[in-house]
Amino acid sequence: MAALKYAGLEDTDSEEELPPGWEERTTKDGWVYYANHLEEKTQWEHPKSGKRKRVAGDLPYGWEQETDENGQVYFVDHINKRTTYLDPRLAFTVEDNPAKPTTRQKYDGNSTAMEILQGRDLSGKVVIITGANSGIGFETAKSLALHGACVILACRSLARGNDAVQRILGEWHKAKVEAMTLDLASLQSVQHFAEAFKSKNLPLHILICNAAVFGAPWSLTEDGLESTFQVNHLGHFYLVQLLEDVLRQSSPARVVVVSSESHRFTEFKDSSGKLDFSLLSPSKKEYWAMLAYNRSKLCNILFSNELNRRLSPHGVTSNSVHPGNLIYTSIHHNWWLYTLLYTLARPFTKSM
Repeated sequence: MAALKYAGLEDTDSEEELPPGWEERTTKDGWVYYANHLEEKTQWEHPKSGKRKRVAGDLPYGWEQETDENGQVYFVDHINKRTTYLDPRLAFTVEDNPAKPTTRQKYDGNSTAMEILQGRDLSGKVVIITGANSGIGFETAKSLALHGACVILACRSLARGNDAVQRILGEWHKAKVEAMTLDLASLQSVQHFAEAFKSKNLPLHILICNAAVFGAPWSLTEDGLESTFQVNHLGHFYLVQLLEDVLRQSSPARVVVVSSESHRFTEFKDSSGKLDFSLLSPSKKEYWAMLAYNRSKLCNILFSNELNRRLSPHGVTSNSVHPGNLIYTSIHHNWWLYTLLYTLARPFTKSM
């Protein structure tokens, strides 16, 4: 009882009644959380019952959900001309999973990005995603934006980036999304993007290095490097270096590098077993598209691991991720045989 009294939980009779200093709030997608004004913290579980809840149904007629300058959700009653931070649907909440599971929740090939983020409020978080106008990048951008994050779609084509922005706004007109030009095949473009982002004076909480090319014919970038190597790895490497100071200032922050299981099928050694860095940007005669892709993905993982070692003491973590085999995106468009392979595998693999 002494512990309850210290926490202020014995002052109310009902299990559902909140103790003094506590407030009930909701996220954009209807999950209920609790704010403790005395200790200035929030939590998902009810402070007395320990239950998690979500609101049921749509807002009443004449009501609209808004977000203030601090990212907090509030509600406008247009009929009675008033505003409130109290969700009018809180009287009709339903309990979420009353029986606590005995095993850790697992996701599988049918899980969607929206399901993974369910119940999370990312208001105030700033995210950059490269290659976000299509494929996995677009689904990631949409899911984060619909959960309140401010998302910048870093795309080679500004027109396609703006089209992606409009698609997201079509799902939620108040989503905070913006397209900016970033061509990873040009180190100058990477530099210009970093400068343009820094001029906005925004924090950076999440940087997702997603853009990639696959099965591309041999070509050199304007910087004189093999294009698969530069687009998939070196351009991202340079981008992270240019934004490292912003990431540190925004800690806790994270870098996510989209790699692939393909990294397991290559190495950087010559016939004598010594490291040969000339393999990273081979000549046309020594180029094989699949091998170039595998090497770039191995670079991604080595870079991510070393970045985490260097920056995690400063509050910036880095992780590489394998998104799934043969996901049907536009990445395979460079050769008809790849398109056929991906098409045949489509019913058996994870969708975007």
